[in-house]
Amino acid sequence: MAENPAREGLPGGPDRAGTQPGAEPRPARTPKAVGIVWGLLILNTLGSAGAKTIVPLPRSLIQMVTMGALVAAFGLALVVNQRVRIRSSAYVLLLSLLLVSSVISSASLESGTGALFRCFRLTLFVGTLWLLSRWWDGSATFVRHHIRAYFAVLGSVALGLVVAPGKALPDLYGGRLVGALWPLTPPQIGQYAAVIIGLTVLLVIGKRTDRTSAVLVIVPTLVLLALTHTRTATLGLLLGLALAIGSLVLTSAAARRFFTWAVLICVVAAVGFASALQTWFLRGQSQENFSSLTGRAKVWNALLAEPRSTAQRLFGVGLGDKSFGGLPIDNSWLAVYNEQGLIGVTLVAAIIVVLGGVALLRPPSLERACAIFLISYCAIASYTEAGLGDASPYLLHLALAASLLAAPAKPAPLLIPEDNRRYVPRWARGSEVN
Repeated sequence: MAENPAREGLPGGPDRAGTQPGAEPRPARTPKAVGIVWGLLILNTLGSAGAKTIVPLPRSLIQMVTMGALVAAFGLALVVNQRVRIRSSAYVLLLSLLLVSSVISSASLESGTGALFRCFRLTLFVGTLWLLSRWWDGSATFVRHHIRAYFAVLGSVALGLVVAPGKALPDLYGGRLVGALWPLTPPQIGQYAAVIIGLTVLLVIGKRTDRTSAVLVIVPTLVLLALTHTRTATLGLLLGLALAIGSLVLTSAAARRFFTWAVLICVVAAVGFASALQTWFLRGQSQENFSSLTGRAKVWNALLAEPRSTAQRLFGVGLGDKSFGGLPIDNSWLAVYNEQGLIGVTLVAAIIVVLGGVALLRPPSLERACAIFLISYCAIASYTEAGLGDASPYLLHLALAASLLAAPAKPAPLLIPEDNRRYVPRWARGSEVN
């Protein structure tokens, strides 16, 4: 028997379900296709540059797959949301303004014709988020989509490690874990692992998942994070979890217990394994190389010293590959300043401030804690990683935070259909009961 499309959250449902004409529809169950769209967005943001894989993959093929995933995500989102019903979202609105700024800066083609292609990609990305905003209701539905999709990505990393350890731990990256099946760099893998661990821990604290399932996710993911030797992801995980769990301490006994045990374990580890932790943290680098953030500071200084016109300061030089002088910028704020100017930096800062402010104003809850973790992680990672100004996993993390902070849609008042009204005889309509 065919299911009612109104119950599935699909367009085309009958209007006689009890809603007033023009009123906001009642919250419906999220269609399964929405999870597929979210997974396709994650596939698009995996990138096309990274380590050498077991089977050499041409970059053109990888770009075709990632871009095809974005086009498919936008098309499927249109199919699911045929009436183009969207919800107001300050986050996606600010992203739309950033897109307009990016188009203006890229129109001069200072970064080449690739800048316009990146603007087109960002347009589809933001458009898909607008279409998905219909199902942003403050629940943890998208958290599960996020964890499943990234856990599948990390599953490919683990499979590559088992099949070809030499390719997965190459000397080129100092023995750090990379993607041997799909070209993923250590910072990428570390980022995905940290986000999965943080969200799963919060789901356990909020009793939204059982401990057995959580262990099956956290333990292997933690091993992969350790093999990447990614300091930014590790610090973002620890500090983000501290802030998120801290927001639950006053209202959750499980959060208080977890926080206490976490502090004790960290103290014991810091005292008993200080030397090993220092070795892992330094990654064999000299003190000078470590103090310069693995050479990042030299690129940052050169970028800031570059002469720029007033238009370049305001709008930037257009969307590029997040590099300067052939070297990666590895800083979201400087990358945005270089490509989208001071206007772009202002919009990105507004995104962080608005999401953070809304999270602080919400009452304590698991959804609020997950949002705080994601916002704080992205803010911490922005210092040594680029991605806040273009379609990237960081913008997806913040989109997830925006969905968690969205206010639930209020159900519309029910109306009794004419056919279901009780028939009253004409002779009794004017009578009174004594």
